[in-house]
Amino acid sequence: MTIIGIGEDGLAGLSEASRKALADAETVFGGERHLTLAGITDRGRAWPVPFDADVVLSCRGRPTAVLASGDPFWHGAGGSLAEKLQAGEWIAYPAPSTFSLAAARLGWRLENVICLGLHAAPFERLVPHLARGARLICLVRDGTAAGELARWLTERGWGTSSMWTLSALGGPREAVRQHRADGYSADTDESLVAVALEMEGALGIARSCGLPDTLFVHDGQLTKRPIRALALSALAPRPGERLWDIGAGSGSISIEWALCGGTAIAVEARGDRVANIHRNAASFGVTHRITVIEGEAPGALSGLASPDAVFIGGGPDAVMFDAVWSHIAPRTRLVVHAVTLETEALLADLELRHGGELMRAEIAHTDQLGRYRSWKAARPVVQWSTVK
Repeated sequence: MTIIGIGEDGLAGLSEASRKALADAETVFGGERHLTLAGITDRGRAWPVPFDADVVLSCRGRPTAVLASGDPFWHGAGGSLAEKLQAGEWIAYPAPSTFSLAAARLGWRLENVICLGLHAAPFERLVPHLARGARLICLVRDGTAAGELARWLTERGWGTSSMWTLSALGGPREAVRQHRADGYSADTDESLVAVALEMEGALGIARSCGLPDTLFVHDGQLTKRPIRALALSALAPRPGERLWDIGAGSGSISIEWALCGGTAIAVEARGDRVANIHRNAASFGVTHRITVIEGEAPGALSGLASPDAVFIGGGPDAVMFDAVWSHIAPRTRLVVHAVTLETEALLADLELRHGGELMRAEIAHTDQLGRYRSWKAARPVVQWSTVK
């Protein structure tokens, strides 16, 4: 199987090896636009939308070519196919990606640009990346989607951002137009494939642990900002790692973990709080990184993928701890919070048996006391952190 990247310049932009593979193929798969660009008629098979790799794999073992836009391994079909094939079953000839072409037209250093595919993803996927001066290139469906994106940005305080629409890049119909997000007039050109953004306006989300409590929807069941920062510091999130957040409440720990590049499984018994977790994950653009399980631990833990770290914020009893401990692998990090004397006693015993660090945090905030101000203390929190 040969996976070929094709641009708006069609056959003229393909290498000799790509053209030979097309000529030798019994079947050529691709979108209708790709087949037209390559001049493929009788041997062409347009794949279904959304892309289904199994349709292509039905020709496995026969001379087959697959056409995709630009670089097939950057938001393209290449990865979906390669992960189902054995080494040596395929060869790829990429063309310049839409991201490369857009950066070249705008004179941007691609290594400093955030590149996202928003064909079927919500605009909230942008939220973790929005910051003043940030440059982003986003693949979108069409000009209508670009208009929807402009309105979405404006409603969130980013209306002064510069915005470019880039269509049919690399071909005779190429067009690059600059706008301001809050002054964008809909470009319904169906060939629009990319929107470039240079962000101006709001501040965006801070990259430190312990985001403001006001950013989360909750019913009071929330690991408050300073305690959340302590928990995340002990959990030590790293990109690609998985967290179990047991008794997730509003999901704030899971969300901040996901913002660090990991994935989380949030386990919460109450349906109303499960709904809050979904709302919060959506507003931060991390829905794709958080799996929400409605149920009680330890029963809800059965069958879950193994974690790299576990946070228990609801105060476990000995039965729950034993179940969690038996589920996790060696070197898994575990952080547990307690606010009751009973759970505090349990953590003191666990620290004696399993080691780790036991810490008590007392936080006080200023509060009005008549004509004066005084300190109002929150309940102390005991944190036990260890590595199995």
